[in-house]
Amino acid sequence: MTDPVQAQYEAYPYPARHPRDEARRLITGSPSHLDEINHYLFAGRRDFSRPFRALVAGGGTGDATIMLAQQLAERGGAGEVVYLDLSAAARGIAEARAGVRGLTNLQFVTGDLTALETLDLGRFDYIDCCGVLHHLEDPQAGLRTLRQRLAPGGGLGIMVYGRYGRTGLYPLQAVLRRLAGEDPLTEQVELARRLLQGLPASNWFKRNPVLGDHKRGDAELVDLLLHRRDRAYDLPALFALTDAAGLAVTSFIEPIRYRPEAFVKDPSLRRRLDPLRWRERAAIAEVLAGNLKKHVAYLAPAEDGPEGPESPRVARPGSASALPLLPNHEGPALARACQQSRSLKVQLDGLDSTLPLPRLAPAILMQIDGRRTLGEIHAALRAADQALDWPGFLADFQALFTALNGINALLLKETSGEGAHA
Repeated sequence: MTDPVQAQYEAYPYPARHPRDEARRLITGSPSHLDEINHYLFAGRRDFSRPFRALVAGGGTGDATIMLAQQLAERGGAGEVVYLDLSAAARGIAEARAGVRGLTNLQFVTGDLTALETLDLGRFDYIDCCGVLHHLEDPQAGLRTLRQRLAPGGGLGIMVYGRYGRTGLYPLQAVLRRLAGEDPLTEQVELARRLLQGLPASNWFKRNPVLGDHKRGDAELVDLLLHRRDRAYDLPALFALTDAAGLAVTSFIEPIRYRPEAFVKDPSLRRRLDPLRWRERAAIAEVLAGNLKKHVAYLAPAEDGPEGPESPRVARPGSASALPLLPNHEGPALARACQQSRSLKVQLDGLDSTLPLPRLAPAILMQIDGRRTLGEIHAALRAADQALDWPGFLADFQALFTALNGINALLLKETSGEGAHA
């Protein structure tokens, strides 16, 4: 990062956070939720009671750092999270948040991720780089540097801006740079707010319903509209970035956003999609949806195997010893929501979608509590229906998994084998 970019984050640490709020909530999200890391990078098999090192490269005010450290602490493992950021102001907020929670499994480092090789921080089982690569002078070099710091078997979670969902933003950024010149940032913020108030209804930025971060506060406005280095990626550009670093995408979040069949209902058109490779299908879905303002992805070294749905790094249903997890939902509540129609209505940034669910969906959801394995859930349902064999149960669970994992609502953790189907 150049000095103006560093100065921006010193003046407006991002995102705006206050340590006192840690007493009432834990901010969670993607990437880097521990259950997601396990599901999308370790096939659900990672034992977090064993030593686990994570790097948050570009930690900002601490969201990913605090989430990871808190979740690792709650699992009682030997986990360590290393925070790295250029901004002393952002680091101060992140450290204060950790202090409120009493977290001790953290190391805070002020520095540049592009100079990571000189910091002697060791290697990492997981690296978070959320909202940073698109601000670097050389994103490819930055991602290659992170790849080199992975421990064997490790992986990354990244977020970069999406091209189509940010339609209208970059022309407005250019106008603001022309009008503001080198004015102090505080004056640029005021100028931007005045300009926004008078935008005509025809303006592309004003017409874009997914760009609203600037409404939350000054730090968010600066990051969105006044950033000195900001680029966005469509999927071909993102794949070029990951390829150059020797990395492969194991999954995007949420997966359904990258499935063109979610937007193409015509059977004849669907047949034309069938022979396309996963990358081509995902790129078509991005264009059709038009609202992806960011791409969240999990990445593994390319030599570890195929990417996307074929990646061996991603957990899949099949084993009775698998533990289904609903990280942000309650099974009974979801069961009630789909009881009548055996479908679930969801909205993804203005896109309404109805997910068809199998016959057993309500019954299975009622049993998912974070403790019962698939084998145990099958046994419970079979007690009420002796005709329900394992293949029939698994077929319904796989259909349920395809739907709910598509919105990142259902994940899997592989247990030690207890409850495995005989």
